[in-house]
Amino acid sequence: MPTIVVDVMPKAELLDPQGKAVAGALGRLGVDAFSGVRIGKRFELTVDGPVDDAVLAQAEQIAADILSNSVIEDVVGIEVVE
Repeated sequence: MPTIVVDVMPKAELLDPQGKAVAGALGRLGVDAFSGVRIGKRFELTVDGPVDDAVLAQAEQIAADILSNSVIEDVVGIEVVE
């Protein structure tokens, strides 16, 4: 069964307290290869049947209306995985 993967991230201009906490932990562990961390959400929508344009359009609408909060988050990716 195909799966539609939706990735949602906090808007770039907003603070990401979880990402900041992880970045601080990495620094305390001596990991200095990364300049920042941002934490988002990943949703996997399993599709019963083929993914056509109508199903993909539904997934895009759901991502915008339900899976993300457009005030503080952006949908950064929608991908079909077989």
